[in-house]
Amino acid sequence: MELIRGIHNIRSKHKECVLTIGNFDGVHLGHSAILSRVKFLAEQYRCPAGIMIFEPQPREFFAAETAPGRISRLRDKVELLKGQGVDYVICMPFNPKLQQLDAQAFCQQILLNGLSVKHLVVGDDFRFGCDRQGDFRYLREFGSTHGFDVENTSSVLNTLDERVSSTLVRQALELGDVKSAEMSMGHAVTLSGRVIHGQQLGRTLGFPTANVHLKGVKSALSGVYAVTLTAEGISRNGVANIGVRPTVQGKTPILEVHVFDFNGDLYDQYVQVTFCHFIRAERKMASLDALEKQIQCDKEEAIRFFSNQ
Repeated sequence: MELIRGIHNIRSKHKECVLTIGNFDGVHLGHSAILSRVKFLAEQYRCPAGIMIFEPQPREFFAAETAPGRISRLRDKVELLKGQGVDYVICMPFNPKLQQLDAQAFCQQILLNGLSVKHLVVGDDFRFGCDRQGDFRYLREFGSTHGFDVENTSSVLNTLDERVSSTLVRQALELGDVKSAEMSMGHAVTLSGRVIHGQQLGRTLGFPTANVHLKGVKSALSGVYAVTLTAEGISRNGVANIGVRPTVQGKTPILEVHVFDFNGDLYDQYVQVTFCHFIRAERKMASLDALEKQIQCDKEEAIRFFSNQ
């Protein structure tokens, strides 16, 4: 699968495609249904199957402070989409220029002139263009006029007859219900990133951590979890905190992982962290002594969790 950054990098081989557009945060079962349809149609048309995503996501562009946390960072999302078997993902920079395009200009400049779309597949709640003025009905009318087909997809329901969506996954994660999130996504809850040098506070407390830089991305995950950390193909159990570390007046979100019985060096390695079990919410401790005792309790609970698996 090819990652294309921006419409200006589209080449003739990418055009005349079957396309879908969305955030695809978490790449859940609803997304998988859309992508299955895209791939089927691409085979019928004998043309490329493409996905268009945006970076940052539109709600982050308009209101970063109130935008929902991400289930997947961009690199994780691209890896998950790669597993769906499409030909390419075009990542559009969501900037003032793109934001100002109205529905007609978006369709004309991006879909028609840029990609020469043959068939467009969107979710049943898709909106686009300046002030979200474009919708499925508008796309159908534009496509009919300009020679391409547009269809939407039916909602995918879980075992509780709930519509599977990124919002549903976030709600499960807010409740610490990792299993429900996994059921809606069809895969494990993971984050990846590079291990950076931190303040080494954990080491002074007797719990050295691998600090995974989230690059300021607001995550849908928060709190303390039993996790597995995978580096260079080897997975190890551990306990992790993801958040701003209020006890030490932290402000930047970071993922800290204490790997059990490990004394190796993970600095600068790109690692994947899988969230297996929610232990507790992040909270400010009264002192570093209290923090040390709590981390020990968290570690013991994580060990119990893995022992019962």
